[in-house]
Amino acid sequence: MTATPDRRPGGRTARIRTQVLDAVRAELAETGHEGLTVEGVATRAGVHRTTVYRRWHDVGGLLVDVIESAGEIDWRPPDTGTLRGDLTALNREIQASLLVRPSLATALMAASFHSERAAAAQTRLWADRYAQCAVLVERAAARGELPPGRTDARGLLVAATAPVYHELVLLRSDPDPDLPARAASAAVLAAAAGAFAEQGH
Repeated sequence: MTATPDRRPGGRTARIRTQVLDAVRAELAETGHEGLTVEGVATRAGVHRTTVYRRWHDVGGLLVDVIESAGEIDWRPPDTGTLRGDLTALNREIQASLLVRPSLATALMAASFHSERAAAAQTRLWADRYAQCAVLVERAAARGELPPGRTDARGLLVAATAPVYHELVLLRSDPDPDLPARAASAAVLAAAAGAFAEQGH
């Protein structure tokens, strides 16, 4: 689901980037976007603030690089052998990222509402993730789990994962261990009934 990342420099430059981005994640998770400053990041990273300003310019630049760095991770969609199993596994990953305390995923979502650059970077990351996860739908179609014709992969994936975000981020509901499987099952049933059939196919 990730776009091919730009080539990153190695050596000391890569080391500094790692230190700074680790510091951003820690600061963001601990204090939220409101407490994130270039000075705080520089201090935690053990680098001079001019180094941070020179490369990232401001908090927005730091947030963008943290989000883009997530796209550089060699992440692969689940492959359990069934669409229901794949979507359940995907939802469990999402749920775990939202329940861990402090949650970097939640902090980045909140930060994206305060920075247009961060919001754009997060939109690109999520679009890439859903594109990468389209293979789950392609495999399901090949196994005959979906009705004939093309299925809107993104629509199905959004429907399957949305309840997890809705319950935990918007409603702040208590953790429900059955939610990932329940949301996946509902999406699979809807898909099998043709709810996500692409028009004209």
